[in-house]
Amino acid sequence: MFKRHRYPTIIIQQGVYYKFRFTLSYRDIEELMEIRGVEVDHSTIQRWVFKFSPEIEGNMHRRKQQVCDSWRMDETYIKAGGQDRYLYRAVDKFGNTVDFLLTKRRMKGSAQKFFNKAIGNNGKPRVTNIDKSGSNFTAIRAVNRNNFWKKNIKVRQCKYLNNIIEQDHRNIKRRIAIDTGFKEFESAQRTLAGMEVVNIIKKNQIIDSKSTMFQTFRSLAA
Repeated sequence: MFKRHRYPTIIIQQGVYYKFRFTLSYRDIEELMEIRGVEVDHSTIQRWVFKFSPEIEGNMHRRKQQVCDSWRMDETYIKAGGQDRYLYRAVDKFGNTVDFLLTKRRMKGSAQKFFNKAIGNNGKPRVTNIDKSGSNFTAIRAVNRNNFWKKNIKVRQCKYLNNIIEQDHRNIKRRIAIDTGFKEFESAQRTLAGMEVVNIIKKNQIIDSKSTMFQTFRSLAA
């Protein structure tokens, strides 16, 4: 992943991990690296995050433990480029992260894209609990209609069952609220993906986890 780069692999991994794990600006990370005796510009760290986030997410999906077949799905909004963008997320009934997807709009097509990604990475759920959103309900109906399953995904719309996903949103939203924000949609996509990966590591969902969160992250960013 890090071949033909000027900096050693461990330095790149540290810079990227700092951004995903802690509430730090790129200039904050530049200062931390300088304290550790490494001179690296904040714009270089930003390029590392932008470049390596998709590969790290891909490695995470290949090593994430199987979730159960009862999901809780919801979306929350964030600001990117001065506009509301929608982060679709799901956890299973035990609070384990199923999947996530940032979209530009809140509509049936966006929800359907999320479900297709989540099912592709995790398999089909037996049941999914959603809020009263008509677009989410319609999206699940479309997914059921477009696939040849013996049993369709059962839909529930029970408000209290979604408390677990709403609480899980806060781990991500809190970081975004304090952070310097996102100027562009694609930057938001890649940074949020990294934050979700670290959140999954924190929940001990990675197969063959290492002794520390950073060591596990390094194994995904190798």
